[in-house]
Amino acid sequence: MPTVLREQGFEFFFYSNERNEPAHVHVWGQRGVAKFWLRPVSLASSRGLRSHELSDLQRIVVRNSDLFEEQWNEHTRRKV
Repeated sequence: MPTVLREQGFEFFFYSNERNEPAHVHVWGQRGVAKFWLRPVSLASSRGLRSHELSDLQRIVVRNSDLFEEQWNEHTRRKV
């Protein structure tokens, strides 16, 4: 479960066993979790997070989507 970024009290990471899904990033915070697809950036699922937190998280994912996609590709390539 490699962590790619920590920002505003949230951890952005991948699970190692999700290669068969499109590129995405998971987010964990004190109140809940979320999952964002990377192309195009969109919310896939969430639990426990407020709408303003999800909006903030989506902005972070958009700003870092190239980094996340690069790390996703590197990580899934190693696990093949």
